[in-house]
Amino acid sequence: MNHTIKFSPGSFQAEVDAALAEMAGERIVARIWEKDYTVWKPSPVEIVNRLGWLKSAEDMTNKLALINAAAQKVHAGGYNRLILLGMGGSSLAPEVFHKTFGARRGYPVLMVHDSTDPGAVLASAEAMDPGKTLFVVSTKSGGTVETFSFLKYFYNVMAQSLGAERTGEHFIAITDSGSALADLAVAHNFRELFLNDPDIGGRYSALSYFGLVPAALTGVDIKAVLDRAVAAQRQEQAGDARNAGTPCGAYLGAVLGEMARRGRNKVTFILSPRIAGFGDWLEQLLAESTGKEGKGILPVTGEPFGDPHAYGDDRLFVSLRLKDDDTNDAGLNAIEQAGHPVVEMQLDDPYDLGAQCFLWEMATAVAGWRLGINPFDQPDVEAAKVLARKMIARYREEGSLPAERPALSDDGVAVYGEVQAATAAEALIRFLSHVRPGDYVAIHAYLCPSAETDAALGSLRRRIRERSGVATTVGYGPRFLHSTGQLHKGDGGQGLFIQLTADDPRDAPIPDELGAPASSVTFGVLKTAQAMGDREALMNAGRRVMRFHLGKDSVGGLRRLINT
Repeated sequence: MNHTIKFSPGSFQAEVDAALAEMAGERIVARIWEKDYTVWKPSPVEIVNRLGWLKSAEDMTNKLALINAAAQKVHAGGYNRLILLGMGGSSLAPEVFHKTFGARRGYPVLMVHDSTDPGAVLASAEAMDPGKTLFVVSTKSGGTVETFSFLKYFYNVMAQSLGAERTGEHFIAITDSGSALADLAVAHNFRELFLNDPDIGGRYSALSYFGLVPAALTGVDIKAVLDRAVAAQRQEQAGDARNAGTPCGAYLGAVLGEMARRGRNKVTFILSPRIAGFGDWLEQLLAESTGKEGKGILPVTGEPFGDPHAYGDDRLFVSLRLKDDDTNDAGLNAIEQAGHPVVEMQLDDPYDLGAQCFLWEMATAVAGWRLGINPFDQPDVEAAKVLARKMIARYREEGSLPAERPALSDDGVAVYGEVQAATAAEALIRFLSHVRPGDYVAIHAYLCPSAETDAALGSLRRRIRERSGVATTVGYGPRFLHSTGQLHKGDGGQGLFIQLTADDPRDAPIPDELGAPASSVTFGVLKTAQAMGDREALMNAGRRVMRFHLGKDSVGGLRRLINT
């Protein structure tokens, strides 16, 4: 296990050294292990009950027999598909483990369902064999609206196919004790119910039941993952964080926080291809933990290399590479030679992701100290949820969502916002003309996920970077709301937001109750309400937003915007 950081600071060595000295002088690392909430804030609220991650790897080592027993039963049951119903912290770590390790022979293949797009919901239902499908319903609060909507829909689909008396054995729940989901799991005879440590927040839960149970069910060697995590935890607790030796979580956090304070707050990740999925987990951890009180660290993942001299002076590059993988070396060397600060870490093999999960949790906690924020709360996430709920309530009362008039209609593409343009493409160009140094552009795609849409979004992202020269991100809605939504509303207002919506060719009802057919809302209505609520929340926070409704041909509409 090799977790030594190589840090090429550019012109920032003195500033980082000062931050490290201050961290040592104030005993920050020791006080974190002592669970001293005053590291971050004078009040213990949403801090003292969010530090369970410090020992979760050790705690879960004692639960290995329980988890593996459940996995063996699933293996013996002949299931070929495992569908995880969850959002954000409940789904991202299992997705990373599956993308990295895949499913062992004879174990089910994992599919994460985290889209309220009705086309995506129907596609998941139509692709499965009910008799060979197992669901994991995963939510800390036990009441996440998306997760509960998925549960009610898929439970009813399974009951129609298998009968109500057999349906429960195809469901596993992971939640906190006393939640509504825990009660439902018992009432409907779910196969398993895993009650997580309530002192672990969602985005810090990779090394808990939330991350490990789905991984084990697909045959991942979670003992190897935990062994690396425990070793990293113990090294961190025993070590000296004033230099780039082991342990490095606290050192890394001091670098991240200090660089953000110096304007290098766009952390651009460069990952070995096999562990590229780890970027999605890092994105949520950093964005939701640090984007508040007018501050924030923007994680930039999946962005292809550009000309090193074309990057702004707001970037910090972080490389995580597997041993003997030189895929990104040339591009990284060019970036370093151009004077950008670069952090490099090497992993012996993919199981070192267990250690990386712990190290980045510690790094995020320390970066929060350096920025003067609480890295464990998410005060701005609720804004979009409240607005979406109001729109859903109106829909139930009046049968329709609030009507919006486009500022511009152009051959099937409607544009919403302050527009002074003749075409949709021109509207995008004019919107991007408002970019300032240090800004970023975020693409919010409330569209049906597909490989074709992925490719089109990637092309649009590259085109925007070429034109504007700033960092870009892209996320499907509502998934990104649980990853980057906090930062979008809580940072210093440096984002420009392009919201993409489209017509839904098909829709799917959301049952009002588990096991009953009555429905008063559809997934199409829920997704639209979420998009409208998020856009309004962004505007209420003074953010720059423009919406493009792509009509019936979302990929065709995207291609028209790409060719601006």
